[in-house]
Amino acid sequence: MHSHEIRQSFLKFFESKHHRIVPSDSLLPKAPNLLFTNAGMNPFVPYFLGQQTPKDTRVVDTQKCIRAGGKHNDLEEVGFDTYHHTFFEMLGNWSFGDYFKKEAVQWAWELLVDVWHFPKERLYATVYEPLNGEPATRDTEAYALWKEIFTDAGLDPNVHIVAGNKKDNFWMMGDTGPCGSCSEIHIDLTPDGRTDGRLVNKGDARCIEIWNLVFIQYNALADGSLEALENHYVDTGMGLERVAGILATTRNFTDFSKTPSNYESDLFQPLFDVLAQWSGHRYGGRVAQTNVTLSPEEKKLLEADIAFRVIADHVRAATFAVADGIYPGNEGRNYVLRKIIRRAVYFGQKLGLHQKPEFASVGFFARLASVVARTMGDVFPELKNKAVCEPLEVEEHLFKQTLDKGIRRLEQHLGICHTELSGKDAFLLYDTYGFPLALTQLIAKEHGVTVNEEEFQNEMAQQKERSKAASKKTSVQVMHSDAHECPTRFVGYDLIQEDGSLKTVETVIIDVVCGKNAEGAGAVYIIVEQSPFYGEKGGQIGDNGFMCLTTEPKVLSVKNTIWQGNTLLHEVQNNDGKPIDFEALRTEWLNKKVRLEVNIERRLEISRHHTATHLLQWALRRLLNPNLHQCGSSVTDERLRFDFNHYEKVSAEQLAEIEKLCNEVILENAPVTVEEKNRDDLPNDCVALFDEKYGDVVRMVSIGEVKKDGFWLQHGNGSRELCGGTHVHQTGELGAFYILKESSVSAGIRRIEACVGTAAYRRCLELKQRCETLEGELEKIKKERKNETSNTSTATLKADILRALKKIPAPEIDGGALKIASACLAEAVDIKTLRSICGGIFKEQSLDVLAVACEKLLLIFCSDKAVEKQLTADKFLKHLLAQCGGRGGGKETFATGSVEDASRLATLLKQPSTFAIG
Repeated sequence: MHSHEIRQSFLKFFESKHHRIVPSDSLLPKAPNLLFTNAGMNPFVPYFLGQQTPKDTRVVDTQKCIRAGGKHNDLEEVGFDTYHHTFFEMLGNWSFGDYFKKEAVQWAWELLVDVWHFPKERLYATVYEPLNGEPATRDTEAYALWKEIFTDAGLDPNVHIVAGNKKDNFWMMGDTGPCGSCSEIHIDLTPDGRTDGRLVNKGDARCIEIWNLVFIQYNALADGSLEALENHYVDTGMGLERVAGILATTRNFTDFSKTPSNYESDLFQPLFDVLAQWSGHRYGGRVAQTNVTLSPEEKKLLEADIAFRVIADHVRAATFAVADGIYPGNEGRNYVLRKIIRRAVYFGQKLGLHQKPEFASVGFFARLASVVARTMGDVFPELKNKAVCEPLEVEEHLFKQTLDKGIRRLEQHLGICHTELSGKDAFLLYDTYGFPLALTQLIAKEHGVTVNEEEFQNEMAQQKERSKAASKKTSVQVMHSDAHECPTRFVGYDLIQEDGSLKTVETVIIDVVCGKNAEGAGAVYIIVEQSPFYGEKGGQIGDNGFMCLTTEPKVLSVKNTIWQGNTLLHEVQNNDGKPIDFEALRTEWLNKKVRLEVNIERRLEISRHHTATHLLQWALRRLLNPNLHQCGSSVTDERLRFDFNHYEKVSAEQLAEIEKLCNEVILENAPVTVEEKNRDDLPNDCVALFDEKYGDVVRMVSIGEVKKDGFWLQHGNGSRELCGGTHVHQTGELGAFYILKESSVSAGIRRIEACVGTAAYRRCLELKQRCETLEGELEKIKKERKNETSNTSTATLKADILRALKKIPAPEIDGGALKIASACLAEAVDIKTLRSICGGIFKEQSLDVLAVACEKLLLIFCSDKAVEKQLTADKFLKHLLAQCGGRGGGKETFATGSVEDASRLATLLKQPSTFAIG
């Protein structure tokens, strides 16, 4: 069977047992303490904990998993054996309070033996048998079930059932919580298959676990005791890569001569084929053998096979991770992904791939990702997203720029040291060349050298302290106050009361301290028992307003509010701007009762922008990537700034669609609700920040309406986020949503700045005024250009007329006493323009008679001197019209007409006798 047949057969088998097939959950886990989804049970934890009720009591799935960091970390093992992976698929069937051990055991045997035809004599089952001091008792129920199955199969249960202790056969979610015994199924893949269970759980690749059946029936308490759960659960897991590898290596159980390898399956073959074509090597399945000396050629072949396994595994992990919205970065899961990619790029360099000219523009790793998308995209459609390859291409390009230099630098260090590379040198490679510590350790190991990891971690800690110290330069510094030990109670979420009046708060001042504010200037801070002022936190700026004594007419402006630990500091100043006398203020105000009032207009604008930030993230996740997440934010009364993981510039069309969607939800006037919930009771679609530390009770802000079939907006599922900020009550309060700017923050991080409310209205007014100004300037430019064009046309026409005058000899009339000129123009010109230009020429050249024909149009100018000699314009016009036909009229000095025969007119104007009419 091929891998797709195994996967489909597994799903269909359990569907026939009335299980619902559910899609794989994202690799981006909902649990904030996990780096990746690393087990098939991760999506179902809320069911085991009783936090949620499953829609179906029987489900079956194939779950994408990554184990490369945290408790489960196989990264450094990948490549050096034939069964470790960072990415794998976990096939599983699940029962939530439905069937239990009997069905789970019987169906597992039925699928393996009756459907897939695993050789039953090579199968072994483990059963829990605790050592002294280990929890629970021997799993006699599972033993009895397996005993019956092996007996019916004609096999000795004393041989095929192997006892296991807590380490291998008791599953616990944590120190406390759901737990239970498990039963593993192993297969003997030795050539003769007669090890009689001696290799089970002994770390031998020839006898490996293929399926784990977990029976969850207890709840572990803090004192170490167990109590029975009300419902029993079944959680099973089978690695697809392992089963596919077994079937491929044994040629469907016909050949047991080779050591089993997951990498023999068709899941990896397409990647190996492409790598072979690019590198010139063929995959041979070689692994290092202890106490075996290799020739240089054999060592080269072994290194190539290791590189093949590393690259093929890592490109699968990286491609699936990016498809689920996890991008390379410097923290948490993002840094783990960066390590995976850079480790693969290093092994690609060992194959000589980065020197190939075909990878100059787009690297081999990004191109290989398209093979993963092509071969796996039908099962996991998210891989078909065209944007999947881009983050990998960028990360590969960044590392290639420093890889060669870093390796040369490392080899220099390795040439000097004998047995250990200093942590300082390893940190230099990390800080300067982007070498993860694990990669430095890998290369050093190839040279027989270790790395001083403790020294490296010390260097890393010192760098973090330097960064922290640098950031403190802009933080608030205050004198020590005993009041810091008394947390300020915030009472300012709802400032507008039901009757519309503004809420004020009376409280007692418990301390007055001085220090420096964020700008480094001297400042005075007042600390109170409770406050309606929201202190700067979570990206939202602090409130301002005023406070006054309740017994005297003394008022201070509250310039800003910030949290320092659990204490809220109110930075105050005199209304008249004069410096505060700290000692006098402390004497007069300490322990006095004061009234606090927040600048409500500003607070409302801030709240609008904070709700708009949630709305923006909702729209981005809906339109760009459902796994997109916040990488930073800033909320003020003037604008919002939202940073998010995305490797492409957000196009103008996408920005328009995002803006449109946000405004549609504003018009919908959807409710914005706030709930305090137990962290364990949060819905699956609630967005939380991975690096944020949350308490047991959290505050969830929702945009949308709860309905019978879910939580909805008119445009789809609503927005739910954990948030401690201030918000509006209805989306309509935002007014309008306007995107100001989209930009890049760093590789893989984009930023959108936007505004709502009054700020958006002001922006619209500014744009309107700007448009009106531009329209005025445009009209001015048009007029100037028209005049320029007119002047240019006039000059051109005048030049044409002057050239035409030269073509016709001037006739001599009255013995040359009269200066006469004529011209014929080929192109039509309006009479007004023609008269103006010809009149100018008539005067400039002191002519006595000027006759100009422009197609059928005729203009005649005569001077006073010509009129005295009886050569008038109107008389001359009649003379010409009599010969050419047409009509016209005028005065003695100017006449104009339209002729019928233009060619006859042109001929007449060229004859001197035409002008002899006086």
